[in-house]
Amino acid sequence: MHELSVAQNIIDIVRDNVPKEELVNVKSILIDVGEMSGIVADSLEFCFDIVKLETPLQNSKIDIKKIPFILFCNQCNKETSNTAGIRMCEYCGGFDTRIISGTEMQIKEVELNS
Repeated sequence: MHELSVAQNIIDIVRDNVPKEELVNVKSILIDVGEMSGIVADSLEFCFDIVKLETPLQNSKIDIKKIPFILFCNQCNKETSNTAGIRMCEYCGGFDTRIISGTEMQIKEVELNS
């Protein structure tokens, strides 16, 4: 379950980027997680809830936004999507594609209590 180490990394990144005196004011952390990132959103949320205990972030939560897997086909110049992570264009059947989204895991925003 690599979500545990991902949750720890999220805490570390927030600690490195939010002033120490403001850490207790972190309300939520918005995270983009691609469908093909290999991260199970429910597991990540569960692990975060465990890892945040005994830290200044213990009252914070993560909000996970799922990002769809989208490809661009260089043969027919169309965007395509699938839930299997297959890099084949659904329109022309070509494999000359590039991934536009769906493999990322990014912290997008940290919200503080006012």
